[in-house]
Amino acid sequence: MTRSVAITGTGLVTSLARGVEANWTALLAGCSGIRRITRFPVEGLKVTFGGAVDHMGLDALPASGRCLAMGQAVAAEALAQAGLAGQSFAGPLVLALPPVEIEWPQRRRLAHLAALPTYAGMLAVADGGSESPAHVDFLFATVGDRLAEAFGTEGPPITLSTACASGATAIQTAVEAIRRGDCERALVIGSEGSLQVEALIRFGLLSALSTRNDDPAGAARPFAQDRDGFVMAEGAAALVLERADLADARGARPLAYVRGCGEAADTFHRTRSNPDGSAIVRAMAGAIADAGLTPDDIDHVNAHGTGTPENDKMECLAMELVFGARAGAVPVTANKSMIGHTLSAAGAIEAVVSVLSLDRQILPPTINRDTPDPAIALDIVSGAARPAAVRTVLSNSFGFGGQNVSLVLGLDPE
Repeated sequence: MTRSVAITGTGLVTSLARGVEANWTALLAGCSGIRRITRFPVEGLKVTFGGAVDHMGLDALPASGRCLAMGQAVAAEALAQAGLAGQSFAGPLVLALPPVEIEWPQRRRLAHLAALPTYAGMLAVADGGSESPAHVDFLFATVGDRLAEAFGTEGPPITLSTACASGATAIQTAVEAIRRGDCERALVIGSEGSLQVEALIRFGLLSALSTRNDDPAGAARPFAQDRDGFVMAEGAAALVLERADLADARGARPLAYVRGCGEAADTFHRTRSNPDGSAIVRAMAGAIADAGLTPDDIDHVNAHGTGTPENDKMECLAMELVFGARAGAVPVTANKSMIGHTLSAAGAIEAVVSVLSLDRQILPPTINRDTPDPAIALDIVSGAARPAAVRTVLSNSFGFGGQNVSLVLGLDPE
């Protein structure tokens, strides 16, 4: 069973920009992609801002259409960097997407077209007729099929959703398949396009979102004393994963390696994680052990860092338990301060940023932390990017319902 899994290509789309280099420049500069929403009316809503990808002309598309378009963009970029563009991809597609759901505007359209405005009637319209393909596209399951067809991946696409850990779960799934010998390479995509009215209202009802409507760019405040919730956002990332020896044989340059994966669920609550951080500790410690390392070997943590009062406190506690006396000496950064919380895509996006930190030897800042929380005694990279000698990164992704995944990425294969 091979342990070394090389990352040979990456692609990135966020509210900041399209493309890895454009995003990296904006991240290092401490730019914010959070702004007032213009895609739909926001008057009367509790939250009127988010991290919308409004620079790709996707506003007229439903969430599934945005996921597809962003997924195509990041996959094409990753394959080009890996030297695998213009050919069928000899491996499976592993895709992280939002839960399967039809948005209310499309539900109303289906009901209008149906002879009987019932569930059975709407299914009849979706299953046949001249307008059915457009409506079937609102079911996220078709996104994987279309991406697999576009890039010629092998076998049925794997589409999964583990809440905010989905992107990292997709990477773990691909890594385990390569390690087992099920495949030699895999294309991993995380794509999130659910910045729409219904989702904004639902998260608002959970009191999970920041309500700084008068200061969107300053709303995402991970690890700050005055943090008041996360900022909903969208985006996508792709990674080409390969057996390290095969990447070397074809002359591909590994950007980094996936060294370890750790996963743990706490079964504590439908939306909340256990405040004792026990499952998060297991995920982090499991990833480090899987990499054959110790906590002392980790040079940097790309935190989940949502900016909610509970999550940041819990993640800090977990890092203190994992790293012990060294917890305050490990530099930590939270990308969500600039791009918002990209939900299903977050784990993949932050893995790409972690790869860039390893490749470029510099850590993006955590912005909007003018008032540090005195209860969080961590070395948060704040204000400006920080040059650093980094060989290993622990990237954390924690999801609603206690679904937690941590990844160890490194410059060395073993």
